[in-house]
Amino acid sequence: MRGTRISVELVVDLLAVGWSHAQILTSYPHLTEEDVRACLGYASGLLREEQVLPLKTV
Repeated sequence: MRGTRISVELVVDLLAVGWSHAQILTSYPHLTEEDVRACLGYASGLLREEQVLPLKTV
C-alpha cells in the first residue's frame, strides 16, 4: 500500500490464514480499516480481470 511499506499481498495473506481485521490493525497500527478493505478490493479487481485460456492438448 502506498506509503505504508506493507504490501497488499501481506494483508491478503494474513486474512487468508485467519487473521481478523482487528488483529491486522493492532499489529500494524499505521493501517486503517479502509486500507484493509482497499487491499481486498485490489485483489478482487485482479481476479476479476484474470483471463483463463484453454490449453491445447496434444
